[in-house]
Amino acid sequence: MLIVEDDARLRQQLANYFEQTGWLVDTAAEGTEGHFQGQEFAYDLAIVDLGLPGKSGLQVVQDWRRAGRDLPVIVLTARGDWRDKVEGLESGADDYVTKPFHLPELAARVTALQRRAAGRASSRIGYGRLVIDFSARQVGLDDQPVELTSFEFNTLAYLANRAGDVVSRAELTEHLYGQDFDRDSNVIEVFIGRLRKKLDPSGDLQPIATVRGAGYRFALTAGT
Repeated sequence: MLIVEDDARLRQQLANYFEQTGWLVDTAAEGTEGHFQGQEFAYDLAIVDLGLPGKSGLQVVQDWRRAGRDLPVIVLTARGDWRDKVEGLESGADDYVTKPFHLPELAARVTALQRRAAGRASSRIGYGRLVIDFSARQVGLDDQPVELTSFEFNTLAYLANRAGDVVSRAELTEHLYGQDFDRDSNVIEVFIGRLRKKLDPSGDLQPIATVRGAGYRFALTAGT
């Protein structure tokens, strides 16, 4: 997640809140920096204040859209006029939250936007014996809860959202564990191994397949 907000206190509050719920968060304090980060790095979602120094939030979003960046965007503003809301959405934003707001309200908007972006009508998706609740961050197998760490759930959720696609280790690293993560370490393999043991203790479900020399693929189909 990318948070572009010039108010240092609010920026830190947002970063702390979403990190505690399992997000990997990058921040920017002004529009030019935020535009660069959103253009150069892959984010699952951005929260952008409209009243930014350097480059306005409207311009940041417009420039991303012109460049083909389709990451989901929620814009924030202290202005409540309906014209500002329309302008924000017409710039290419997906949702709009007016300050002041409660953090759980913003989190609910983030979750809803994630679902829409993934083409899901519900946050709870069944894959046969395996059920993933993306909003509650819970997993069940054969109607029994599966205890996952935050990193394990993040890995599973990303693969499940890309079900059928081959996801490389480098892509998992970039999307989940930050730019300073040791790309040469075997931590990704460790997480995948733990997930397989927890999600497939009997060895007959095989939810995560290894594609030799390419990466991993979530092999289950929703609704089966």
